[in-house]
Amino acid sequence: MGSASRAALASAVTALAGEKGVTLATGEQLLSAGRDIAGSPQLRSTLVDPSIDEAAKSKLIGKIFGSLDAVTARLLSGLTTARWSDSDELIDGIEQIGIRAIAAASPQASIESELFAFARAVTSDNELELAVGSTLSDPLQKAALVERLLGAKANPATVSIVRHLVQSPRGRRIGELLQSAAETVADASGGIVATVTAAAPLSAAQLEKLTSTLTTQYGREPRIALRIDPAVIGGLRVQIGEDVIDGTVAARLADLRLQLAG
Repeated sequence: MGSASRAALASAVTALAGEKGVTLATGEQLLSAGRDIAGSPQLRSTLVDPSIDEAAKSKLIGKIFGSLDAVTARLLSGLTTARWSDSDELIDGIEQIGIRAIAAASPQASIESELFAFARAVTSDNELELAVGSTLSDPLQKAALVERLLGAKANPATVSIVRHLVQSPRGRRIGELLQSAAETVADASGGIVATVTAAAPLSAAQLEKLTSTLTTQYGREPRIALRIDPAVIGGLRVQIGEDVIDGTVAARLADLRLQLAG
């Protein structure tokens, strides 16, 4: 993300934190507006054109999205009048603030764990991954499928996020979308996501020790997203953002083969 976009996103996060009365509908309206903007090349181009002043952009957004509630309207106006590096990053910013708004309105919900569970279900079922991830499928049909799969099982906040993601993949795989959304939700509540790959499920004691170690190292309690992959043989691979700690047997064997080859 460009420096201008990082500044715009930081400002939007601050604005969201300062708003009172943020609800699930606030996030849903932001995500819906983001999809509409993403689908209009002309509007996207206008909103990131530095030669058009903020007042004109705000007036345009007010005219197009006049039915939004006051909180959502203020947040969307702030997002769309800010300076972004390009239109893709503007859409990313609206999406992030929409997801953060949903998380803020649902502080007791286990959104990250439900996103991880759905990600595991999707990546382990090729037909399901195709059904919800294909860009050729009708977005509304994919949203309806998510409602049928999760509506009675998951928190409404989780359903809202997943329903948006399948409608607006924008070239991203569904697993990547769910992971990114989980990281956004965790960050919104002061946590981090640790993606842990192991050959077999971890015991409660192992999870507790890993969580304690990572909390000490990063200063924030991690949400563990566990992936089982027998190919790692043993040990763990932990990824937090761009940091990767690979202590798997497979990685050590690969290093040994390289040393022997050299």
